[in-house]
Amino acid sequence: MATLVARGASSTEVFEAVAEEVAQVLHLTNAVVCRFDDEGTVVTVLAVCGEHPETFAPGSRWPLNGPSLSVEVLRTGRPARIEDCTHLSGSLAAEAREHGFCRAAGAPIIVDGRVWGVISTSSPDAPLPDGLEDRLAEFTELVATAIANSQAHEEVTRLLQEQAALRRVATLVAQGAAPSDVFAAVSAEVAELVPADAAALTRFEADGTVTALGGWTRGGYAHVGTRFAREGTVSGLIFKTRQTGRIDNYEAEPGSAAATAREMGWHSSVGAPITVEGRLWGVLAVVSTSDRPLPRDTERRLAEFTELVATAVANAESHEALTRLAEEQAALRRVATLVAQGAAPADVFEAVSVEVGRLIPADAAGLSRYEADGTVTPLGGFRIGSNIHLGERLAIEGPTVARLVFETGRPARIDGYEGIPGRGAQAAREAGWRSTVGAPLVVDGRLWGVISVASTTDRPLSLDTEARLSEFTELVATAIANAESRAELDASRARIVASADATRRRIERDLHDGAQQQLVSLALELRAAQTSVPTELRDHRAELSQAVERLTSVIDELREIARGIHPAILAQGGLGPALKTLARRSPIAVELDVRTEGRLPEHVEVAAYYVVSEALTNAAKHAQASKVRVDVDLRRRTLHVAVRDDGVGGADPAGGSGLLGLRDRAEAMGGTMSLESRGSSGTSLTVELPLADNR
Repeated sequence: MATLVARGASSTEVFEAVAEEVAQVLHLTNAVVCRFDDEGTVVTVLAVCGEHPETFAPGSRWPLNGPSLSVEVLRTGRPARIEDCTHLSGSLAAEAREHGFCRAAGAPIIVDGRVWGVISTSSPDAPLPDGLEDRLAEFTELVATAIANSQAHEEVTRLLQEQAALRRVATLVAQGAAPSDVFAAVSAEVAELVPADAAALTRFEADGTVTALGGWTRGGYAHVGTRFAREGTVSGLIFKTRQTGRIDNYEAEPGSAAATAREMGWHSSVGAPITVEGRLWGVLAVVSTSDRPLPRDTERRLAEFTELVATAVANAESHEALTRLAEEQAALRRVATLVAQGAAPADVFEAVSVEVGRLIPADAAGLSRYEADGTVTPLGGFRIGSNIHLGERLAIEGPTVARLVFETGRPARIDGYEGIPGRGAQAAREAGWRSTVGAPLVVDGRLWGVISVASTTDRPLSLDTEARLSEFTELVATAIANAESRAELDASRARIVASADATRRRIERDLHDGAQQQLVSLALELRAAQTSVPTELRDHRAELSQAVERLTSVIDELREIARGIHPAILAQGGLGPALKTLARRSPIAVELDVRTEGRLPEHVEVAAYYVVSEALTNAAKHAQASKVRVDVDLRRRTLHVAVRDDGVGGADPAGGSGLLGLRDRAEAMGGTMSLESRGSSGTSLTVELPLADNR
């Protein structure tokens, strides 16, 4: 399911996967995934797997009008079961009885702290297993995150699609397209967004009719210019209420317009009012030709879209400005998403440069940081000149944009580089730049850097470039601050881990060179004293022998303690020999395969050693395993460590075990740790450690 979500699968695919996985994992004859509406009055079937009445098909909606499993789960927010529904009232219970399903069990799906839906199974006559509802609950806890992520992904995708649709409409307006072309484009865009089988943009007329100014169907554009009476249409409903409205079945609607809708195969429609300069101007509507009503959120989506397109209908210039703002916000979202995902600062800087180059638009864009020594460092570039290298510190010399911004703290421009001295101006000329505009980046109240855009044509950048660039820099400054803060936090975590390892090494060295050596010397002295005791003093010789044995035992224990703190063989021989020693000392059979050559960075070897050590310790203490497989290999400058046992499973880093420390160590190094530990399936621990800092 996580793979489906990561691949951008639709919610429908995710829900179908949930039903299939529930039925397969719990060995059920059927499984149903349903969702409650926001009012808690209707439950909608989202996915079905296995034997179930066809009336409970995906998309069917059922009122919660009597006792039922769904009602009980929604009311209590807890798993529930019904052993006999023959005497229950309500639509759900009646439908179940009609198809012979008498027993049911289910568990709530909790998403964002509320009862989002229910996963259930039913049986016609065979008793349901004891505790089945609790097992379902365990599964719903796992799938709730997948559902939430899928919904979030769809919401982001939907927003991006809406913004893209708006940009296309705005482009038409900006290009001076005829109103009919704009209206047709609006109809087509909204039909694709919902999605719907047809769409129409209509205008209210003074004579009580509505005129179709833009019409779109799966077969193309149609009905443009046709006038209809308002009666029996969603436009007429909206004219009365001034709010979004829907007609779920045209069969019962009166009037010639409704008759025309039936002839065209329309079954239901949803519309939203278009308000222009404070007056009700028209309606944007979408249509379904199937028996299934349009989704419940269609009104909201349509209303949001009509708010955006109303400006396009009324004023092309205002709409263009709105599109620009939407593009900037979308660009900022993309940058913020990178920061939230923990992307490296270099990737964030590069993304900022790319987004700026697209927004202005410009032929080149770059982001640079001012350094304490009076230089400037390019950090990200979009089609930047080949002779300007990212990370190279450049002197701030000559009347360049970087220098002008540094000196004034304000936006600046240069519309020609001929005759301007300095390395920066020379690089601009060699890159073919004719016009450059830069704006300051202020982070945490200080001048942090500069964002620049350039044109390679003879035509200078537009006069509003400074203003647009400044607006965007205000937005991305927070993202840059967050990226730097995250990088500083990661570096701090890495320093803490390194400091702890250094402390371990020092303690091990002190024990070896200090206390351990002194104890060894003392043992030798006692041995010498023992040999010098006359043979007739047997008791004294025996006492000295016991003292030597006890001292030897203490030395062995001290060696074990020192080895646990920091194994000397790791520092002396490297990872391979150290892991072989661990394998030999393990009470469980270990299959070890180390495919590395030479020494690795010390912090990587230490981390890999502790991963294997902790995994072997857990396998011996808790897993009841008979064998453990350890694989260590290098892949593209990353050390992969995998430890798998055949034990009982059940390992959980959240329990505060050493696994949590391993995860912290791996992440502090810019690596990752994954754990699979299902019951009776053994435990599989995988850690990836970059040889260099990937953050």
